Amino acid sequence: MFTGHVEPGFLLLDSSLNPVAFNHEALEVLAFPEKLDQIKYPSLFIADKVRTVLVNHRDSEKVSFSKIYKSGLRRYTVRPFRLDCNDHNRSSYWTALLLERYSSTNWTLPELAQQFDLTAREGQVVELLLQGMTSKEIASRMNISPNTVKAFLRLVMVKMDVSTRSGILGKMVGFTPQSQSKSDGLVGET
Repeated sequence: MFTGHVEPGFLLLDSSLNPVAFNHEALEVLAFPEKLDQIKYPSLFIADKVRTVLVNHRDSEKVSFSKIYKSGLRRYTVRPFRLDCNDHNRSSYWTALLLERYSSTNWTLPELAQQFDLTAREGQVVELLLQGMTSKEIASRMNISPNTVKAFLRLVMVKMDVSTRSGILGKMVGFTPQSQSKSDGLVGET
């Protein structure tokens, strides 16, 4: 069952902004559109990306990070967390960075799946579509053919009563769960 949640990219940087640890998602976000298998030294690649695209300002005391990072057509919120460390009686710090997929919607995919009676696989296709993936990318991620992805999308379009991929996204942006009512003050106020 899908959850609608996309794992955030995670980076742990030392005080010199060198990566101590990072997850696969962070590397994917920062590497786009490059293929991950073409990156020979991921740690060096990430260190360079952090310094060139994520850091706004750096002085001896404080580092300022970008608030939003664009990766292709996708946007990510950059959330830095400073971790103070004691390193042999001198003060230093590490920084944890979360790269979270930016979303302005307030619904969850399980609610949407229930509303439109989507199967788990249809929901997974919709989730990947929301991440901005093409049919070919979705097929690769789900280990199915692009034609199967297109078939799932056609089924979703029928269930949502739309005729295009953009129509699916439009329905999702305007989606309000049935559990919310006008008396909640959330729907239909003028």
